[in-house]
Amino acid sequence: MEKQNSPLIAHVILRLAVGGMENGVVNLINRTPPGRYRHAVICLADADEFQNRITQPGVKIIELGKTRGKDPGAYLRLWRVLRNLDPAVVHTRNLPAVDMVVPAYFSGRPLFGPRIVHGEHGRDVLEIAGDNRKYNLLRKLVSPLVDRYITVSRDLETWLGGTVGIPPRKITQIYNGVDCTKFHPPAGGREAPPIPGFAADDSIIIGTVGRMQTVKDQTNLAAAFILLHRMLGKDAARIRLMMIGDGPLRDEAQAMLTDAGLEKQTWLPGDRNDIPDLMRAMDIFVLPSRNEGISNTILEAMASGLPVIATAVGGNVELVTEGETGALAPAGDPQALADTLKNYVDNPGQITRQGKSARARAESDFDIDVMVENYLTVYDEILTAKR
Repeated sequence: MEKQNSPLIAHVILRLAVGGMENGVVNLINRTPPGRYRHAVICLADADEFQNRITQPGVKIIELGKTRGKDPGAYLRLWRVLRNLDPAVVHTRNLPAVDMVVPAYFSGRPLFGPRIVHGEHGRDVLEIAGDNRKYNLLRKLVSPLVDRYITVSRDLETWLGGTVGIPPRKITQIYNGVDCTKFHPPAGGREAPPIPGFAADDSIIIGTVGRMQTVKDQTNLAAAFILLHRMLGKDAARIRLMMIGDGPLRDEAQAMLTDAGLEKQTWLPGDRNDIPDLMRAMDIFVLPSRNEGISNTILEAMASGLPVIATAVGGNVELVTEGETGALAPAGDPQALADTLKNYVDNPGQITRQGKSARARAESDFDIDVMVENYLTVYDEILTAKR
């Protein structure tokens, strides 16, 4: 067994790949002060090149190779890994890892083994409304083994305590944080997109960033852009759409835009490693999700000085202040989203004004170092409390 001075936190997630929750794990690891805690990441499935964003030295990345669906062997593999690592805390996250609380708890002596933290970062398409009885029963059954729950939004905190029935004393709500040095407004006006001839100086660039999957609903934005183009008449030539990210909806969104004759006014490059630069090449940021916890991309857009138009779901309503830092639109309603976008295109001064307000709020309320300290404080508390 490994024994070193600072306590080890073992983060258990489905996979280490591009995503908001995964980005939060990486930020927490990289920003932990040296000597306070060590970290390891256990991927139930696998890890891709996203793991290279971890800059903290000595972080182990372990892949268990879990197959889709039921894989009983994954429980045993996790138990063996944790027995070897002997972590002080095991931090599981989201529905794919909630049942891993059981082998984590029993990987050490029950009274002296690892403390267990479970994080809820947002619900996926399988349980958007949060009322799936089977999944909530699973959460309830393993809850006696969990020392502390962390939710990233007040919405998730209310759901976990109310619908699921977790005692409120065991729940801590911590907002995600954003690096306001890495994500910042352009110094001298919008930066040029990295695609020659895509936009003119007077173009208005609408952008989004995220995994292109059902719960994120980028086809909603594609449909809204098509409607917006029809609504603007002669001004339609000014608008552009950048949809950054990859996933099952990318081809569908591209086909929709191509069929509408908007291929030259849209750019869907897939995953990119230059997100801060791309944010500075946008005028308006849109998040068209069906459900969200606390979106890292909203925070990054705010820090980049962009007004944010988001669907009024989950934690989005806690981040976007209507009429001050952006606007909220109903989920799954392309016409409502198009109407909201048209209001911004018709009022460019609003874009500048709300972008400045968004930046100010990101700096004052969502500093990344505050987020990290809040997580480390939870670890401190459960390690010093009696079990």
